[in-house]
Amino acid sequence: MNIRVLDEHDARFYQELRLSALRINPEAFGSTYEREVKFSLEMVVERIKPTEGKFVLGAFDNNGSLVGIVAFVRESVLKTVHKGNVFGMYVAPEKRGIGLGKSLLLELINKARACEGIEQINLAVMSENDYAKKLYNSIGFKVYGVEQRALKYNGMYFDEDFMVLRL
Repeated sequence: MNIRVLDEHDARFYQELRLSALRINPEAFGSTYEREVKFSLEMVVERIKPTEGKFVLGAFDNNGSLVGIVAFVRESVLKTVHKGNVFGMYVAPEKRGIGLGKSLLLELINKARACEGIEQINLAVMSENDYAKKLYNSIGFKVYGVEQRALKYNGMYFDEDFMVLRL
């Protein structure tokens, strides 16, 4: 497995995996397949282009296929610039259960620590997603709140747990 920061050359692979994630686990994301399938390749390039305080990690298998993604975005407001957020965590179903998600998150944490002044990393996870919550707990994330009915999809409501890792 090779984990690295994605750049504009990875946009098409990122978009394919992201759309797959939105099809397979629509309840787990704030966005929808119907919305993102309309994104141009240029929009995807802008989304994944690394900047100071923002990057997207990709995990590639031995065949060079992108099989896992996770994004980090630092807060930009003066009073919250000490925080960063995890977004869009996804591992392809056929690559789950082998530690890939944990490897992606540990790499994200290492890179986030390199951002001067970052003191904590936040994320939101579906309250019913026990597998993901177990992973986040194993790394040290702790639940600090729950938003009931955070997302509504196909007439169903989904709660989200808010978690934090203090660095």
